[in-house]
Amino acid sequence: MVLEAVRQEGWALGYASKELQADREVMLAAVQQNGKALCFASPELQADREVVLAAVRQEGFALHYASPELHADREVVLEAVQQDRIFLAYASPELQADREVVLASLQQGRG
Repeated sequence: MVLEAVRQEGWALGYASKELQADREVMLAAVQQNGKALCFASPELQADREVVLAAVRQEGFALHYASPELHADREVVLEAVQQDRIFLAYASPELQADREVVLASLQQGRG
């Protein structure tokens, strides 16, 4: 029942048990519908590259909730900054100074 609920509204994960918030299948369904649902993920899932990529592809702001290691992952950060350059603020200092990442962020009209 929870899986179906988060497929329709990812934010519904906030009402689920901690056990379900740590379930990879449930989390993937939630973040594909609403990337910000990553805020409810267990630390292990916030460090899961596939889960974070799915979240960031849906909503760049989800990078904020990713583990620090993934703030330094070029592909993850590029997905976020290609939506809005403001998400560069959540990237690691190394990627904030990376030419490719900065150029990708500057191509966005917002931020």
